[in-house]
Amino acid sequence: MSKAKIAISVGDLNGVGIEIALKSHEEVSKLCEPIYCINSSLTLQAANLLSMNVPGSFTTSHVDGNFSIKAGEVDQDAGRYSYDSFMRAIELCESKNADALVTMPIHKEAWKSAGLEFVGHTDLLRQHFKEDAIMMLGCREMYVALFTEHIPLRDVANSIETEKLAKFLLDLHKSIGKHKVAVLGLNPHAGDNGVLGDEEKKIEQALEIVNSIIGEELFFGPVVPDIAFTPGFRKNYQYFAAMYHDQGLAPLKALYFDESINVSLNLPIIRTSVDHGTAFDIAYKGKAKNLSYMNAIKSAIDFIN
Repeated sequence: MSKAKIAISVGDLNGVGIEIALKSHEEVSKLCEPIYCINSSLTLQAANLLSMNVPGSFTTSHVDGNFSIKAGEVDQDAGRYSYDSFMRAIELCESKNADALVTMPIHKEAWKSAGLEFVGHTDLLRQHFKEDAIMMLGCREMYVALFTEHIPLRDVANSIETEKLAKFLLDLHKSIGKHKVAVLGLNPHAGDNGVLGDEEKKIEQALEIVNSIIGEELFFGPVVPDIAFTPGFRKNYQYFAAMYHDQGLAPLKALYFDESINVSLNLPIIRTSVDHGTAFDIAYKGKAKNLSYMNAIKSAIDFIN
C-alpha cells in the first residue's frame, strides 16, 4: 500500500514550525510522504540558523518568497509567507496531489500586519470552502469542539442561538459519528435554572432538536462547566462541545498540552494542525517539541484511512 501524501504548510518562519519539520522529517517519512510548502532558499536559510542539514528527501512544493528570517519577531513578510504556504497546501489537496493537510503555527498579529483579513487557519478555510468549518482540539483521550472561536468574550452570549447551535451540533455529529458529546453550559452552575442567566434554555432546546433528528440521545447537557472536566465526569466522555474558546481549551491544555492537536471538521479536505503557537521565545534555539506535530500527522493519516 502506498503511503499517504501530506501537504505541510510551514507556518511562521520566525517561529518553531520549520525546526519541528526539519528534525521530525525522518520519523514522519516512515509514516507518509510529506510535501513541505516552502522554497529551497528559505529552507536552507532556516536550516543554517538551526545548524542543521536539510534532509536529501525533504520534498518541497515551491512557494515564492525571499526575505530574512527574524527569529522570534512579528514580521509582515513572515506572516504573508505563512499564508502563501497554507494556500499552496490547500491547492495540493484540492488538486488531489495531497491526501491531507497539516499546518504549523501562524502568528495572527503577523497576518494582520501583512494586511490579511483572516483571524486564523479555520476562519480562512471556512471562507475559502464556504462551509461551516468546526474547530476541534484535543487528543484520543479528550476532544473539545468550539461553538464560538476567536471572538470577544462579551459577544459569546449573544452568539448562542438555538438554530445556530443545533446546526453546529448536527455538523459535529456528521463528522465524528455516533460518539456521545457533553455540551457545556455558558454560565456558572449552568445558569441555576435561569437564576444566573437564560442561555442554557437555548442550549437545552438545541439539544432536544438534535437528538430528535438523530433519533438517539448522543448530546447531553447543558453540563455545569466547572465539573465537566473533573476525572469522575470526564471518564464517561471523549468529546465535549464548549460555548467559547477558553472554556474548552484552558482545561484541555492543562491536561494534554503537549499531546493535543487541532482538527478542522465539516470540510471537503482533511486538515489537522499542531495545537500550539509559534513559540517565538524559543525559536531557533533547538528546544521545540514535536509531540503535537507527530500526533497531527498520525491523526491526518487516520482520517484518510
